Amino acid sequence: MIVKKIIESAWKNKSLLESEETKQAIYSVIEGLDKGELRVAEPSNNRWIVNEWVKKAVILYFPIQKMKTIEIGPLEFHDKIPLKKNYSEKGIRVVPHAIARHGSYISKGVILMPSYVNIGSYIDEGTMIDTWATVGSCAQIGKNVHISGGVGIGGVLEPLQASPVIIEDNVFIGSRCIVVEGVKVGREAVLGANVVLTASTKLIDVNGDSPKEFKGQVPARSVVIPGSYTKKFPAGNFQVPCALIIGTRKESTDKKTSLNNALRDYNVSV
Repeated sequence: MIVKKIIESAWKNKSLLESEETKQAIYSVIEGLDKGELRVAEPSNNRWIVNEWVKKAVILYFPIQKMKTIEIGPLEFHDKIPLKKNYSEKGIRVVPHAIARHGSYISKGVILMPSYVNIGSYIDEGTMIDTWATVGSCAQIGKNVHISGGVGIGGVLEPLQASPVIIEDNVFIGSRCIVVEGVKVGREAVLGANVVLTASTKLIDVNGDSPKEFKGQVPARSVVIPGSYTKKFPAGNFQVPCALIIGTRKESTDKKTSLNNALRDYNVSV
């Protein structure tokens, strides 16, 4: 692929950023991301593949862009990256003051409440990004996902080999959750309010006779709530945050109903 070779060459030799050919290659990648024709990460044979060269193009996009003043009515911004446009023809509902940067893909049927979507991210059909939620750079959000108010979905550009946060189809993420550092949330999982998941957060399944630990990945259909465990330090024993898998959603339950009911069944706050 010619564009990929140009991007890889410019990554090794930044002086090539002065070349018009290089600039056009970078712009073409950003346009591909904006239209959903390219993705920073994509599913393949039941696993996710990170396209490092696409992430390189996003990083190289910043130094070739000039700062510009963007005026929208009485509002003024000063930035290098333009905002997305033409929401009506794309079939996207956008409530003021939702902001999405050019180079992010937002599919038809998506609802953006006052929220923020960063460059390189991908949001699939029927998803709701609720009030004051943020979708970080390169995050991958599936179909029919509900990201509740104040949720922070982390972004990632560097290191290049790092996987972005991945939220698979039909996931429900409760208010004020934080999902960062390349954590993958499996399809139809439900995160209760205030769950914090990082690459090092212990995720403990407490359903069996003995606890089972996970890190960096929430199994499909899991129902997760905040928890804590005791850890020994030189100064004494203290409680450390973790997340607890307290149950699973049933395949037979209607997805749209069970997104909320899965939490209520366990008396957990949405």
